[in-house]
Amino acid sequence: MPSRERSHSLGSIAERFGGELIGDRNISITQVAPLELAQPCHLSFLSQPKYRSQLEQTKAGAVIVGRESRNLTSLPRIVCDDPYVYFAKVSAFLNPAKTPPPGIHPSATIAASAQVPASATIGAHACIGENVMLGERVVIGPGCCLGDGVKIGEASVLHPRVVVCHDCVIGDRVIFQSGVVIGADGFGLAMDEGRWLKIPQIGRVTIGNDVEIGANTTVDRGAMGDTVIEDGVKLDNLIQIGHNVRIGAHTAIAGCVGIAGSTKIGRYCRIGGAAMISGHLQIADNVTISGATGVGKTITKPGIYTSAYPCEPHHKWLRNVVHLHHLHELAKKIHELEKQSKKPKRKTK
Repeated sequence: MPSRERSHSLGSIAERFGGELIGDRNISITQVAPLELAQPCHLSFLSQPKYRSQLEQTKAGAVIVGRESRNLTSLPRIVCDDPYVYFAKVSAFLNPAKTPPPGIHPSATIAASAQVPASATIGAHACIGENVMLGERVVIGPGCCLGDGVKIGEASVLHPRVVVCHDCVIGDRVIFQSGVVIGADGFGLAMDEGRWLKIPQIGRVTIGNDVEIGANTTVDRGAMGDTVIEDGVKLDNLIQIGHNVRIGAHTAIAGCVGIAGSTKIGRYCRIGGAAMISGHLQIADNVTISGATGVGKTITKPGIYTSAYPCEPHHKWLRNVVHLHHLHELAKKIHELEKQSKKPKRKTK
């Protein structure tokens, strides 16, 4: 676990982030840690009741708890409305991102027409194309490649080996983890006399402010219009975003999700890992899609949607699959029985 030399008193943390402090305010905190691993120099948190036993056994110097859990421990504690959010803020405070010094590595290749401010950092073997425009304090990591006409806003960070293809537009304070590819061709093909004909992908990708995209995630450029990722969207690793998709502001998508072309996803949606979303659909704001769910129809109302078949022993699954193959016949039989039951019965003499 990483450790920082600088320490802060529990009281100073509570003054910075709020909450009700109970117990010794002078406890020295150097880092955050989970309950089961925490030591006396650590601040931990309890956000779910199922971890109460860990709270009883923790060696943490202090903990963050919700108001309903204020009396579950005698440890020094900060009581707040949302312990997980409070922990996130403290963790960010104790572990600030490292900012490399500005400058251009001698091995980087930068076109003469590119606009690179003095505050930018350009890593080894980075390649920056014609008419690229970088904002202040942008960091371009080693091995990154920016195509012609790319625009990147202030304080954005591209980790090593990110590729941003030509004419794509990236907002402020964006983070791309290693291996991200923005603006590769979408999967546009037409069948012509038994052979696939490639359709030129002439749109762009536009990405708003405060977006983070995880390692090896790909966002295809639009076929004609743009693929759009709005402000505050968070994408995990290994996600595929097809051409002309639009993802609404502050939506979060977990790893291995695939979104086919031209689907529109609303604001504040949450999509679980390995969900598969078909193309040309509309998904409303505030929709939650469970992991491994297949979405084949438009979703018009907020709520939680799940379609994954739960895991079960293989021999039981085989038996159930046999029944699934006969569902249509069973439904027809039930329909006939319902029709028979509704017919008026003849009176017997």
